[in-house]
Amino acid sequence: MHIIVVGLNYRTAPVEVRERFTFSEKDMPKALKQLQQTKSIMECVIVATCNRTELYAVVDRPHLCGHYIRNFMEQWFNLPRQQFTTDLYMYEDEKAIDHLFRVTCGLDSMVIGETQILGQVKQAFSLAQEHKTTGTLFNAIFKQAVTLAKKAHSETSIGESAVSVSYAAVELGKRIFGQFNGKTVMIIGAGKMSELTAKHLYANGVKRVFVVNRTYDRAVQLADKFNGIPLSMIDAIQKLPETDIVISSTGSDGYVLTREQMATAMHKRKSRPLFMIDIAVPRDLDPAIASVENVFLYDIDDLEGIVESNLDQRRTEAAKIEVFITEEILAYRQWYKTLGVAPLIRALQDKAASIHQETMDSLTNKLPDLGEREMKIIRKLTKSIVNQMLSDPIVRVKELAGEKHADEAMDMFVKIFALEETLEQAKEDKRKTAVLTEAPLAADSSSTFGIGLNAQTAAGSIAAVTR
Repeated sequence: MHIIVVGLNYRTAPVEVRERFTFSEKDMPKALKQLQQTKSIMECVIVATCNRTELYAVVDRPHLCGHYIRNFMEQWFNLPRQQFTTDLYMYEDEKAIDHLFRVTCGLDSMVIGETQILGQVKQAFSLAQEHKTTGTLFNAIFKQAVTLAKKAHSETSIGESAVSVSYAAVELGKRIFGQFNGKTVMIIGAGKMSELTAKHLYANGVKRVFVVNRTYDRAVQLADKFNGIPLSMIDAIQKLPETDIVISSTGSDGYVLTREQMATAMHKRKSRPLFMIDIAVPRDLDPAIASVENVFLYDIDDLEGIVESNLDQRRTEAAKIEVFITEEILAYRQWYKTLGVAPLIRALQDKAASIHQETMDSLTNKLPDLGEREMKIIRKLTKSIVNQMLSDPIVRVKELAGEKHADEAMDMFVKIFALEETLEQAKEDKRKTAVLTEAPLAADSSSTFGIGLNAQTAAGSIAAVTR
């Protein structure tokens, strides 16, 4: 099995391209199922944010599966691949894992070290788990990524310097006006990004903030936190002539403000400039608004590089996180090497337990006068003997899994301990369970690697960690 990620982000594609590759919240379960049903894909997770769309998959043939995933994107987004192939990147095996770890820690973000991506990856993983598109590998790797990101933010000071997309939006406003005193700001959207934006605005002296949302109750909830003024979208249009800065961040599929609406509002402003910052993907503000006189429109790509001074400190802390990532990949590599031998170890233990139980049953028949206490002592001592006998073979088979000729060694291990029948029975039991629960066999480690194991083959397919 191999792990791949195919995606595009703010580095490879501008916002006008990224917004064409967004998944709506309601469509995400369907997208996950359709991606999982794509040929050769066993597990999948989709991470989609304003700055990236990434499709992670456990596959049996990485190069062909990259082609299959591009087919999925072509069909799902109804776009010919010629229009987006050059914007995509693809990483395999350890490079894919390294990329996931860097993304989750915020090292691959437009604003390095931001923490919002951690929650977004967690949410993407939870949704995939809920819809049963993850299995042995992704359940381990994504949990490892989340734990690593938490460690990165708790054991370094990468998050101490105030830097985020919302912060950058406010910094842009400060560059334009110098100070916010006496200015009126309109925040469109009531999500996490909007809340962070409101915090930064109030920290910089803004006293009057309109909070706008399609769901008025949510606008009220956010406005109450900052003594803001809640507005519906209809009322917000009427308040545009009073507004100096508009910062928009919603999950809308279409534009929340159009050129015609802004042209009307600007006519009432009597030539006073209006600055608009769109930090949503897909974009909230019609790009044609920029052609309206005295309107200055910026989108999320314009924010890159605004907060370089704070980023210098974050880059220093990022170097520490790079060390954490290297350690985690080594830990993953060791875990993966032993993953293929798990069925063998389990089969050996099951066979030993069966022999032990048969021996105890025979002893009971031959010595029926033994009391419960004596039987308990005998059972404990004989089980100890069995466990001690198994200890060295189990340690040795784990060591063999990482050696050059692991396949041959594993096959010899099966033959020496005559585990063929036990392994076959375990596979049959798994197959029956999978049919009853409608769970895909490939999600289980034993069915992924099978009796032949191929542990070394699986481990050897992972490339060395590169940056």
